[in-house]
Amino acid sequence: MLETFKVADAVELAIVERSGFVESRHAGSAVVLSSEGEVVARHGDPDALILPRSSLKPLQAVACVTAGAALDGEQLALGTASHSGTDRHVEVVREMLAAGGLNEDDLACPPAWPSHAGTRREMIADHAGEARIRMNCSGKHALMLRACVATGWATDGYLDSSHPLQLHIREVVERLTGEKIAHTSVDGCGAPVHAITLTGLARGVHRIGSASERSPFALHRVAGTLVRAVRENPWTIGGPGEPDTIAIERLGVFAKGGAEGVMVMVAPDGTSVALKMLDGSGRAATVVAAMLLARAGAIAEADVDALSAALPLEVLGGGLPVGAIRAGAGI
Repeated sequence: MLETFKVADAVELAIVERSGFVESRHAGSAVVLSSEGEVVARHGDPDALILPRSSLKPLQAVACVTAGAALDGEQLALGTASHSGTDRHVEVVREMLAAGGLNEDDLACPPAWPSHAGTRREMIADHAGEARIRMNCSGKHALMLRACVATGWATDGYLDSSHPLQLHIREVVERLTGEKIAHTSVDGCGAPVHAITLTGLARGVHRIGSASERSPFALHRVAGTLVRAVRENPWTIGGPGEPDTIAIERLGVFAKGGAEGVMVMVAPDGTSVALKMLDGSGRAATVVAAMLLARAGAIAEADVDALSAALPLEVLGGGLPVGAIRAGAGI
């Protein structure tokens, strides 16, 4: 079994306060890169290996477009999303598939209920069931399939780690992170997910988040187009009330959370953060990433306070606010 970072190397990234009592603490690691891509802050052990989970999606999306999936706007943004499965999300994913001569049956992600409560209630009332296209990674899978169609690769088996698409994604991930992949696991959606360090992940998202659409390099042009698509369509990345969507709307950042407490965030000036909560909880990840950007001078702390008020960070007692989840002493 490959070792990840250890409890002894973690620092306090967030606390949960109830009526003046610190009830819980979230420990983990984080790294901050300057707008020029230099490490300006380290917390815990950002050089230990992690599985980025869905925070890897921006890198996977860039790889798919460089493989030939010529998408833009909402469709490109959906390709890097962990969406909540609303009808609006599903409509765009269907358009992505149809434009490539594909349909929902081509998706290899598992069937799922939408995480959006209202949509789920409507589906239950209509006696509908779980569907692959409602799974939060269906946009990524549609983008992967479009890359296969564009390049002439087989769509069957597109999630196999030896498939040409996955080999191409692996190569692009290594180029963007500057690291050799140490281990490959299977993500919750069935796609390969690669073990890299937080520092490597931060380097990869910094290169994407600070890229220009006018770059002489095709990879950077693709990355710049992706970031613009996400910032112009923040609803795609999560959905109503979802932390990534709220952060993009309020701060103008490029943000992508991942399962098990992973988060990446890039400020408009290119300052970048990558963090991992050791306990796997992502409930504080967005506000901690934003506070790290503020401490680096990339965004205003007042804007982080406003973001905190918009996120589900209140601690309730008897249905009333009695505390909050907030950044901890480790940052």
